[in-house]
Amino acid sequence: MARKRSATIVDLQVERGRRRLHDYEARIRAVLDQNRGALSRLFASGSIFTRRGTRTGRDLLLAHQHLLRVEALLGRLEDLGTGPSEEVDVIYRELDALLAKTSELTEKTSARASKGRE
Repeated sequence: MARKRSATIVDLQVERGRRRLHDYEARIRAVLDQNRGALSRLFASGSIFTRRGTRTGRDLLLAHQHLLRVEALLGRLEDLGTGPSEEVDVIYRELDALLAKTSELTEKTSARASKGRE
């Protein structure tokens, strides 16, 4: 007796979109955790009350705001779907710009924080 096999058809573009979305979510979680840790260290060490520490804390909070905006954009992407469209491309460009700003702020604050420890 011949067995019928059913084949599953996978839309690779949709899967790539899901993977891309998942990768962004993982990056954002990692950076949020890093920023929270840096803010906690500023408060725990008491350096938040210095001029340099205040500036560093302000920059970390700005980076945190950027990441919250990125999370909101990811929510919009999930609502729109992962298929190709001009709106999705615009959102991904904005995500990349916000993540770049956040990385720049994080690097700057890390350099300031390490100088403050020396």
